[in-house]
Amino acid sequence: MSVRTVLKYLGLVLVMFGALLLFPLGWSLATRDGAAVCFLVPLAVACGTGFILWRLIPRENGHLSRREGLSLVTCTWLSASLIGALPYTISGVLPHYVDAFFETMSGFTTTGATVLTSIGGQPQSILLWRQFTQWIGGMGIITIFVALFPMLGIGAARLLDAETTGPQKEKLQTRITHTARILWLLYLGFTAAEIALLMFGGALPFFDSLCITFATMPTGGFLHLQESIGAYVDRPFITTVVTFFMLAAGTNFALYYHSLRQKKARAILDNPEFRFFIAIVATATLLISVDIVRAGIFPAARALQHAAFQVASIQTATGFATTDFDQWPALSRGILLALMLIGGCAGSTAGGFKVVRLLVVIKYAARHVMTAFNPRLVAPVKLGHNALPESVAQAVAGTTCIYILALFGGFLVMSGLGLEGISALSAVATTMGNVGPGLGTVGPNQNYAFIPDAGKLVLTGLMLIGRLEFVTVLALLQPMFWRWR
Repeated sequence: MSVRTVLKYLGLVLVMFGALLLFPLGWSLATRDGAAVCFLVPLAVACGTGFILWRLIPRENGHLSRREGLSLVTCTWLSASLIGALPYTISGVLPHYVDAFFETMSGFTTTGATVLTSIGGQPQSILLWRQFTQWIGGMGIITIFVALFPMLGIGAARLLDAETTGPQKEKLQTRITHTARILWLLYLGFTAAEIALLMFGGALPFFDSLCITFATMPTGGFLHLQESIGAYVDRPFITTVVTFFMLAAGTNFALYYHSLRQKKARAILDNPEFRFFIAIVATATLLISVDIVRAGIFPAARALQHAAFQVASIQTATGFATTDFDQWPALSRGILLALMLIGGCAGSTAGGFKVVRLLVVIKYAARHVMTAFNPRLVAPVKLGHNALPESVAQAVAGTTCIYILALFGGFLVMSGLGLEGISALSAVATTMGNVGPGLGTVGPNQNYAFIPDAGKLVLTGLMLIGRLEFVTVLALLQPMFWRWR
């Protein structure tokens, strides 16, 4: 692996990242909120460091190898979070750097877990930066880079593969740069549509519409209001629009492209993962609705409204809350905890284990049971009418093992740092699944400020490995990754 190649391209990524800071900087100058210097400093750090790395490190021949691609993706996300934390510390919003780093990583990974105890009194541009980090992270920092810089050649495919979520990525175009551009055009189209609906249908100001959309489309969960989305609980049009776009963001974006290209909605409806995703949402909504009506918490209509919103929010790892679901009956909370682990579809902006992996694991386990009494049985694992290569099924099984080990390892660490059982488990599940709010002391009306620095760093690491699908980050921790030639 060539470290110089990784650092050279990291320099170019940092210059691009510095350019993204022009958005909150321009907002600060336009609104005169006094926070412009908070963005000038990290902009100078990003562009200055990036320019030095790009210009001073000599170019090497050849494309990015797989190992170099994995290294560049991980270094990009870490660098962006380290530099992106500076506006919080410089402004004094989060003077403790570990808190600022946690908040920034939570934004970029679209987790939505916060250490802010009060939201709304900060400069508007700082709140906008908080929203913007999750919108950038939704489709991916590297995806922007690949879309803008076609010079990477075949290495671009390795970068996009390392950052895109899920075990299967449907090809949109032969050239990977076209794929990245199509994904971003779809993402921008959904973003514009939601802003327009909230402004003209929901009668919300532009800034509010922008902030809600910047939280919904990346399934992030940060909002500029202390009450979060609960501030709009009595406005069904707004919560319905948000519910729709959360589910849309939790669907594989490649399906939208194929549906538009073929001019057939069946391209989406025929997809086995999408059908399973909708089945999970519908079943969970029904069960929770019945459970909270039986407990006397809400009447039927309100129960269905809150259940549908909360299921969509947790299933897609958005993390919005219209009510304190930590006060719901045990069955409802258990269902929501399970949804935190499952997550959305592959190729979406949602976090979690991914629906397609769950589907493959179920079929893989069923085949294992059948071969126990019929060893000669040849039964490939199928998704729809397509048989999966055995290597894909085995990769999903391996990822499942890593996911379970990381979940219980993180649980033991957080328990050792003083969190009680349900809080420790849900804190790990929600950060690793990029959900945000959990249960207990990290519930929807709570925050992560009370957790010690060591715990925040552990959870920050879990956010990163969850967003980059485990292998991208964990591969770098293997000594063989650096020694093998």
